[in-house]
Amino acid sequence: MFAARSVTQLIEELMRLPGVGEKTAQRLAFHLLKVPKQEAEALALSILAMKEKIHRCSQCHGITEEDPCPICSDPKRDRTLLGVVEEAADIFAFEKLREYRGLYHVLGGALSPLEGIGPEDLTIPHLVARLQVGEIQEVIVATNPNLEGEATAMYLSKVLKPLAVKVTRLAHGLPIGSALEYADEVTLLKSLEGRREL
Repeated sequence: MFAARSVTQLIEELMRLPGVGEKTAQRLAFHLLKVPKQEAEALALSILAMKEKIHRCSQCHGITEEDPCPICSDPKRDRTLLGVVEEAADIFAFEKLREYRGLYHVLGGALSPLEGIGPEDLTIPHLVARLQVGEIQEVIVATNPNLEGEATAMYLSKVLKPLAVKVTRLAHGLPIGSALEYADEVTLLKSLEGRREL
């Protein structure tokens, strides 16, 4: 491919993004080349600002600019209900529903022995500590409906059962092998409503 070095470098960087192949990266790069300089600068500055300002909430491990995050500090949230998700992006999927009013806990991934990810690599010890306080009555395990998510759900069920909390799993209105962040709102809502005890 013949292009200026800076364009080629931008295409290579864009290809590092999930779901962005070479053709999409080329389209994005040439689009950015066409937009006014102010728009390109605004995009670059917003990426830098996000990287500088965003950190993990000390309570739920979600992403936030203030600690605790707005969800954890909201007095109107149901503090007896805790949704356990793999990644912070999953919180956005639930919040779009405007139906779930509980709190969250982000594991930071899922168990995957093939990739060397064990329980110690996730925020499971912090989850257990949160439950030992005694305010939470139900834990909704909302891991992805794939092999790793199911293994994580089963592991959490064994670890959390002795803590005298109800442990439920989202119903499988979600297609197996998909990710929560890509689920449409109706499917996710039905999965939340049809959750089952583990």
